[in-house]
Amino acid sequence: MSALLPAIAASVLALSVLWTLGGLAAIAATRRRRLPSSSGRLPPVSVLKPLSGADPSLEQNLETFFGQDHAGFEIVFGVERADDPAVPVARRVMRRHPGVAARLVVHHTPTGMNPKVRNLRGMLPHALHDLVLVSDSNVRVGPGYVREMVATLVAEPGVGVVTSLIAGADESSPAGALEAVQMCGFVAAGTTLPTVFGDAAVVGKSMLFSRRELARLGGLERVADLLAEDHVLGKTFQHAGRRVAIARTPIVNVIGPVSLGAIFERHVRWSLIRWRLRPLAHLAELATSPLALAPLLSLCVSPWLAFGVGLGVAWARDVGGWLLLRGAAGVHLPILLAPLRDLFALAVWLVAPLRRHVRWRGHCVRVGAGTLLFEVAERADDAQGPGAFPVRA
Repeated sequence: MSALLPAIAASVLALSVLWTLGGLAAIAATRRRRLPSSSGRLPPVSVLKPLSGADPSLEQNLETFFGQDHAGFEIVFGVERADDPAVPVARRVMRRHPGVAARLVVHHTPTGMNPKVRNLRGMLPHALHDLVLVSDSNVRVGPGYVREMVATLVAEPGVGVVTSLIAGADESSPAGALEAVQMCGFVAAGTTLPTVFGDAAVVGKSMLFSRRELARLGGLERVADLLAEDHVLGKTFQHAGRRVAIARTPIVNVIGPVSLGAIFERHVRWSLIRWRLRPLAHLAELATSPLALAPLLSLCVSPWLAFGVGLGVAWARDVGGWLLLRGAAGVHLPILLAPLRDLFALAVWLVAPLRRHVRWRGHCVRVGAGTLLFEVAERADDAQGPGAFPVRA
């Protein structure tokens, strides 16, 4: 046993280094890829923006979609209530850009336990074009975003879905800075690396696909009761023989003012999704937090060396991802926060398997295998204990 422990520690360290370098290489390869040619006429696209509530940055985020240089696009906003706080914001932005085809749809889709999918299903009949680009409300993009997404789809044969690199940004609190480091490091590598190797990991903040093709594959109805609708949609296209491509230019996930508790609960939710989808892969995630592994590494090297190696790998992951997605501005944040990010990730990793329920808007649901949602009667321990946490639509 004494000889086995150092071998295990060395293997885990090797896995951590390989994952870190592989993730950075995948991000770098995506960023270096040549922009697809858009000299010919690109097909039109409907941009679907499901809305629920009005974050402080919502108006600025929506504004960026009205300055797109794609020749043919429309914007469809969707809400489930006429009194949703996002309604006056969307109307205000539309009034400032009368030359852009845009509409706001207020609908009521009674079926489906995933509120985002429910919203998309209500919006989809009002979209004019076959290509639809789903984009979250907390996303900010450059003027070439829509054009690049469409060009990426049509440039490569066999592509069924195009998604995006995501850079966490606009952090205005210490907790927001920690989330930005998490998104540029672990999240970016964890989605890009498997997708590049053909194991699609689609993030629903940015998804482009054909609605006719999706209809042939079962439509949005097949993910109406799933928490991980984006991942399953990507897998649906993949299993149908279609590839998932990643656009070269990152989108910006606007974080804004947020508490550490809110960040923790959001990442526990994402970790719970991974735990329900792939338990073994979730267990292996511990190897992506090298500082958390320092006690184990100290079995084969000195504690100081174990800490130094762990810190070096953590810096490579977080600083490298930051530089690739955001450049040198603000790079002091991943340098300072990489050790805290590892402890944060360890806490999330430990808590996620203990969670069973998701609670939002007064409804409590249980998350089952494959992230299938089951409605249950809300109990006091669900509302207050470790088995429940809020979900934003």
